[in-house]
Amino acid sequence: MVRRYFLLMVGVFACSTSAVLIKESHTQPMVLTALRLIVAVALLSPFLKGERDRHRGVFTREHLRRTRLPAAVLAVHLITWTLAARMTTAAQASMIVNMVPAAIPFFLHWIAAERINGAEIAGTALVLIGMAVLFVRDALSATGSAWGNGLCLISMLLFAWYLALGRRNRDFPTVWLYVGPVYAQAAAVCLLVALPWVADFDYHSAREWSLILGLALVPTLAGHSLLNGAMRRLRGQVVSLCNVSQFLFAGVMGYFLFGEIPPLAFYVATALAVAGVALVILAEPAAAASPSSPPA
Repeated sequence: MVRRYFLLMVGVFACSTSAVLIKESHTQPMVLTALRLIVAVALLSPFLKGERDRHRGVFTREHLRRTRLPAAVLAVHLITWTLAARMTTAAQASMIVNMVPAAIPFFLHWIAAERINGAEIAGTALVLIGMAVLFVRDALSATGSAWGNGLCLISMLLFAWYLALGRRNRDFPTVWLYVGPVYAQAAAVCLLVALPWVADFDYHSAREWSLILGLALVPTLAGHSLLNGAMRRLRGQVVSLCNVSQFLFAGVMGYFLFGEIPPLAFYVATALAVAGVALVILAEPAAAASPSSPPA
């Protein structure tokens, strides 16, 4: 159980680097999103082929068909997230986009028929209060970005839907045979959207390629894959609440890299969010996941 939580938090940290890498890049957002996924798929392909050969008898066309909707949701989530991350601070963007606990219980009830217990409801309430403090402060501030906040909110709803779909699809032979086709199809969608701006990309920029590689390796392959794996082994509400702590990591990186100094409201929100996460984890039943869940 400790190992599962450790891997979950590694995934959370990996995902938190996304806002920083996006803000560092000067590539057009649609093109950046498409290239991020294309590079991720290219890196994953050799391993994915081996996994497909190893599970050829149990990985069917029906499995592949079920990856279409998660791929479309992921594509739109990443596009809106790339746009929004550049419109506000790293901490603020990460806070809003990870308001997932406010939405995921509804998605999990609709998609996976999963119930939540009293401790999860109380923990979610604390997290939501903390997020509301930061959200309202920014909305009332002259330096806030209403468009950025709105896009982050849309991206959050899409991310909650994507995670809930991962929970429903936890019967795949391995998590890689799920995320591989999802990433590939999402890359195709993003590339189609990015076509009008592809010619403007600086293909000779080592800096941009290094940032794209970082986005592909860290938040995409490591982060999203670990979160999908966590959704197969831990309760969906636990994963979504732990994922809230992304804004803590993003806030620290934003301070040192961009000089972004969080307001007092940020620290109040942090305390409430961490308390909510702790409440949910400590109250989680011992048998949170089926022992028959396949390994990642």
